[in-house]
Amino acid sequence: MNVTIKHVAERAGVSTATVSRVVNKDTRISAATREKVEQAVRDLGYRVNTVARSLKSKRTRSIGLLAPEFANDFFMRVAEGVEDRLAEDGYSMFLVNSRESLEREQLSLGLLIEKQVDGIIIIPTSNEAEYIEAIRRGGTPVVLVDRLVSNFHGDAILVDNEDATYNATRRLVESGRCSFGFIGGRPHVTTAVERHAGFVRAVEESGCRVDPNHIQFGDFDEESGYTLMEAIMNTANPPDTIVLGNYFSHLGALRYVGTHRDAVPKSLFFVSFDDTVLSGIIGIPSIQIAQPVDELGRRAAERLLLRINGNSSFPYQVERLRTRITEYGIAG
Repeated sequence: MNVTIKHVAERAGVSTATVSRVVNKDTRISAATREKVEQAVRDLGYRVNTVARSLKSKRTRSIGLLAPEFANDFFMRVAEGVEDRLAEDGYSMFLVNSRESLEREQLSLGLLIEKQVDGIIIIPTSNEAEYIEAIRRGGTPVVLVDRLVSNFHGDAILVDNEDATYNATRRLVESGRCSFGFIGGRPHVTTAVERHAGFVRAVEESGCRVDPNHIQFGDFDEESGYTLMEAIMNTANPPDTIVLGNYFSHLGALRYVGTHRDAVPKSLFFVSFDDTVLSGIIGIPSIQIAQPVDELGRRAAERLLLRINGNSSFPYQVERLRTRITEYGIAG
């Protein structure tokens, strides 16, 4: 026998409407009634017919999350934050990988729209993606996380990229360091642009002069970090302080140091976005900018749920979460 909502209502001694409210997590239901209904659901093994519910409500109670890559721990931790928050409201999540490709990103977004998701959270692969704004204008709620795109007029949850890099670099200037290099990501990604801007602002205010050969850009990956660190260290007078754009750039730079100890200044110091204890283990003192990764995901999910539920009482906004500085291998 197929167990229906009517069977659950009869077992719990309530109306079918009450069962429906409990299943849909209506907070107006009393704790005692909720427990009776949930016990009846467990006793009967009742399962919600999600297809029928979706047809009736015109909602699938699912959202899409589009990430640039799955191998990056940062993006997966954001996804965990999103999923944890969605679960609290009974939503599920489709996780899709754009592989840092604009073409694949556009195709993946089309797939999510076909799946009739109620909203989409996007970590965009570039700052040029007009189709994302078109999706939002078309009626599907969209929230960006970690990165922005040009001409997007919706919600975004980011961190204080420029100010965080500025403050960390300035801290070292004030300690007496004035020989800087910078390893950044691709200039069409807003996180790379903002972090470089923070570095430039701090250096320009300090009066320190930076050799253009000590400013290098590539991909936010380990191999690029290694190659760009090598390029800087092979200059005539390599700097003793390197500002790194992200975790994987940091790992690549550390790998270079580990295999070329004699080629780096003895007073080498790193400033890095994202937190890794490996710098201290390898013996390179560092200041690291730790991001509230789980909170990024949770805030993005909360904002999307508000839009899905028709809350238009506040304007679209770009919210920036604060980072924090951690230190490794620094005496005193």
